[in-house]
Amino acid sequence: MKKNRIILLSVVVLSTIIVASGFAKDSSVSQKTEAAIKEALPQSINMFVTHGHCSLPFSGKVDDLKVDYTMRNDKGNPLEDMKISFNIDPNTFNVCRGDDLTSRIKTPGLFINGDNDKITFRTTNVYTMGLDWYQINGQLSIKGEERPVKFFATGVRSQKEAITTLMILEGQIDLADWGIDYDKIVSGKSNSVPTKWLHLNMKFEVS
Repeated sequence: MKKNRIILLSVVVLSTIIVASGFAKDSSVSQKTEAAIKEALPQSINMFVTHGHCSLPFSGKVDDLKVDYTMRNDKGNPLEDMKISFNIDPNTFNVCRGDDLTSRIKTPGLFINGDNDKITFRTTNVYTMGLDWYQINGQLSIKGEERPVKFFATGVRSQKEAITTLMILEGQIDLADWGIDYDKIVSGKSNSVPTKWLHLNMKFEVS
């Protein structure tokens, strides 16, 4: 009788270990899968070009997005010394309203050159404008030509969080600084208003 109890107890313990091991394994796989999906999600940026009285909205894929900052122990702005850099591939530009407009925004010479250079940005310095509000100065390269630009960023976090978890970057640049005339390149005729603005907006996670 005693021997049977020992055998029964051993079976119960072994079964519990197997079940627990299987659960731990499933949880591990689930966590890894979730992490893989998160890394696989593409980062995008929203933009639009104003030319004359019209605006052409489109989006593009972002890669090599990096946000570097130093952790702070005080109550100051946690990202005031941050550095941001990212690339945008103009070959991924897409207009949701049709293939014809997408082909226009991909017109060679507009944002795409013969070397297929990506649009790149890197921070040079940051000014704190207020709580979780920053002016981000940097260098923006289009078709391999680099120019200074000024963007603004707003951090988003809950009251319980000590640091920003999301950031919204926005700004506008004058395409004339790069010698880009949308109407002339796309339609062959320059508009009476020579200034062409590119507006951009991007939301991304701060890890």
